[in-house]
Amino acid sequence: MKLKPLNDRVLVKRLESEEKTAGGLYIPDTAKEKPSKGKVVAVGPGKVADNGTRVAMAVQEGNEVLFNKYAGTEVKLDGVEHLVMREDDILAIID
Repeated sequence: MKLKPLNDRVLVKRLESEEKTAGGLYIPDTAKEKPSKGKVVAVGPGKVADNGTRVAMAVQEGNEVLFNKYAGTEVKLDGVEHLVMREDDILAIID
């Protein structure tokens, strides 16, 4: 299934969280938090400004991003969980 976000929305696939801490302790699945880091899979065309022009998106497909912990709406595509969120929910692009 293909999904194309509308306006200023972005489709993000969460990246897996670390299995162990910096000290070498393994984290059980029940104690893991959902990661707030992901990869942009699809990007909408951008928001329409008040004067009718379209504002370009700052993120592009393939970018790794940090986003708010509770951002977006979870959707399942081909058995894989993704998030659909507004561009405003993205905090930073990781280089």
